[in-house]
Amino acid sequence: MKIQVAGPGCPRCKETHKNVINACAELNLAADVEYITDIAKITQLGILATPAVIVDGKVVLSGRMPTVEELKRLLQK
Repeated sequence: MKIQVAGPGCPRCKETHKNVINACAELNLAADVEYITDIAKITQLGILATPAVIVDGKVVLSGRMPTVEELKRLLQK
């Protein structure tokens, strides 16, 4: 599973990245987690609001900071 967190490096985006890592750890999920801060790449992915979470190429969340519990539910689907 490939998970990308997109954001310019703001505190909410950094917290989202941390929450993704924590959710993966709590689920014992082996995932490749990438943090994208390059604005050009973020817009190329079609992201209009950050932070955003992309799972296997599909945007699953955008524009708000998810909790660890919410991320766990998203990742288990």
